[in-house]
Amino acid sequence: MPYTPSGFFCDRLIRERERRDGEGSIGKPLHFQGQDFEALRQECLQKKVVFEDDTFPPAHESLGHKELGHKSNKVKNIVWKRPKEICDNPQFIVGGASRTDICQGDLGDCWLLAAIACLTLNEKLLYRVVPQDQTFTENYAGIFHFQFWRYGDWIDVVIDDRIPTFNNQLVFTKSAERNEFWSALLEKAYAKVHGSYEALKGGNTTEAMEDFTGGVTEFYEMKEAPKELYKIMKKALERGSLMGCSIDALVPARFETRTVTGLVKGHAYSVTAVEECKQSHQKEAKVRLVRLRNPWGQVEWNGPWSDNSKEWASISKADKEKLHHQNAEDGEFWMSFEDFKKNYTKIEICNLTPDALEDDKIHKWTVSVNEGRWVRGCSAGGCRNYPDTFWTNPQYRLRLLEEDDDPEENDLACTFVVALMQKNRRSERKMGANLFTIGFAIYEVLHMHGNKQHMPKDFFLFNSSKARCKSYINLREVTQRFRLGPGEYVIVPSTYEPHQEGDFILRVFSEKRNTSEEIENRIEADHPVPAPASAVEESEEDKHFLTIFQQIAGDVSSGSPGSAWGTEMEITANELKNVLNKVVVEQKDLKTEGFSLETCRSMIALMDMDGTGRLNLQEFRHLWNKIKRWQGIFKHYDCDYSGSICSYEMRNAVNDAGFHLNNQLYDIITMRYSNENMNIDFDSFISCLVRLEGMFRAFQAFDQDGDGLITLSVLEVGVMI
Repeated sequence: MPYTPSGFFCDRLIRERERRDGEGSIGKPLHFQGQDFEALRQECLQKKVVFEDDTFPPAHESLGHKELGHKSNKVKNIVWKRPKEICDNPQFIVGGASRTDICQGDLGDCWLLAAIACLTLNEKLLYRVVPQDQTFTENYAGIFHFQFWRYGDWIDVVIDDRIPTFNNQLVFTKSAERNEFWSALLEKAYAKVHGSYEALKGGNTTEAMEDFTGGVTEFYEMKEAPKELYKIMKKALERGSLMGCSIDALVPARFETRTVTGLVKGHAYSVTAVEECKQSHQKEAKVRLVRLRNPWGQVEWNGPWSDNSKEWASISKADKEKLHHQNAEDGEFWMSFEDFKKNYTKIEICNLTPDALEDDKIHKWTVSVNEGRWVRGCSAGGCRNYPDTFWTNPQYRLRLLEEDDDPEENDLACTFVVALMQKNRRSERKMGANLFTIGFAIYEVLHMHGNKQHMPKDFFLFNSSKARCKSYINLREVTQRFRLGPGEYVIVPSTYEPHQEGDFILRVFSEKRNTSEEIENRIEADHPVPAPASAVEESEEDKHFLTIFQQIAGDVSSGSPGSAWGTEMEITANELKNVLNKVVVEQKDLKTEGFSLETCRSMIALMDMDGTGRLNLQEFRHLWNKIKRWQGIFKHYDCDYSGSICSYEMRNAVNDAGFHLNNQLYDIITMRYSNENMNIDFDSFISCLVRLEGMFRAFQAFDQDGDGLITLSVLEVGVMI
């Protein structure tokens, strides 16, 4: 369900408050869907019942909406069973969690299973995701929980242990040990987060790697990989990074098909080790080896250095033991680094954040995180190809403060990684959502440009980007590593096409200190002092208005029209509507059907100083002067005389009217006042400015000490309406 303007704004404030209170951290994860594992388990134990999770029930909607939907033949014979109904003596973990515990079932989620296999190589990370205080014996209540990183927060996800089966066999992920269930339950919890099992079909290993660690992933295409790739891989594994790889399937029909060498195209593998060994028949040469695992738990490489290959005879027994070489059809195998580069097309490395790294000697990243949203018609400006709207995208100021300790070629630069992630698209698949094509550009900002303000259109027209992502792509996350000199920059994240609405998270990882924050204008208003009535020369239009005003209100004075300002004649909202529309609709250079009654009521509320609910002549004159000024601004942006202005120009028009707002308020204005074509007509434009002025006036009246904060009673809130 889409957010209402106020709903989105309040939800964001709540999340920010929770973070200030420590909610969402590793030590204090958020309760997903409000479910508290400990409280629910204790309740079940006291009532002597097993937990049933109504938020993810054993029903068709939990399986999927399309191929696994209620009309699919695949699901007709599926029965949801608890482990105690499937086998004798079920165990959560048997002999320690390992990569051999993960075998793929009838679901295309090898990307997820490859990430789980990588996770088992680091016990600290594994048991953060898979809490150990869970069994099928002591305190068993049919309830389990798992923890994931989700868009900047850690969440604790509760499930019951009913799992889909067919002929008493698990349908999806299973362990090589028939009575072990941690991997199947982990998969179920991950499916719950995304809405169904089917939502997990097809993906990228990096997505799950990041959800298990909160890390950031870098991609390397083998054809474009740096010369030091082996060193990068070895160091990454030493630092606890998770790593996956795959072979592109260029022809869809050949997706996940086995080659003659035993490798599978379009399939995700995990890299579990990188080692060097000396071969006995060569005095100096060392062979560089890579160990990989197929999440199927079977189907292995059959080339050089495979389980039974002759190459193993060329290394010592000690090296074999160091490499844990064994002949077993378990999905794990070794191959030379050269064969690895020849056969695989892509490798993904998930770098861990400081809170995931135990060893103080390990290099740690500095991380800054920003949440944002592209709003159609306001801040969904598309890429640089759309100069009229690109500048309206959210903008983030990045300050690189320190050079790297080991600069390359003596260049004083800072290494950092920018990661732009779009949110919730997988869980919204059943509503037709697909991944947007996303990317970002980085601009250097000099002090003379006023880098604390949202950069205007002209800045991007006359300045080229200092760096940018390699390409816009329809992945959940786009990441890239950069080296730039210390200084201040602006990062502009965007979708490729404008008008595409969605939430995102922008993270910056750097080797040394950095700060990044959304560029937010200070919320303030200019209040020009209106000139005294006697100092203003009345135009023919003014006199015309006054004549109409007198005709409608009733001329209670004996003075002439030119001297009648300031008399006690008063008009209601309906009468104000008639006064304004009789003149405004006659203007040939302004296409409008006039003002609505609601707008006129807002005008009365703004200008009625004596609380009568009506306007006298003096109040009306002040109002008319405002309308004339705002009308001029509207005409300036209504370049095609269509009677409306593009919602993307609303930021500039509001600024010209003297109101300086932050990005959230501009988003709310666009959602509230623009039509389905993202245009704002004259009536809506004036209504918006009237309400803005009323808001600032009321706030300032209550902000007696000028600190920008007020406390209101219910009655005072009512006064502001």
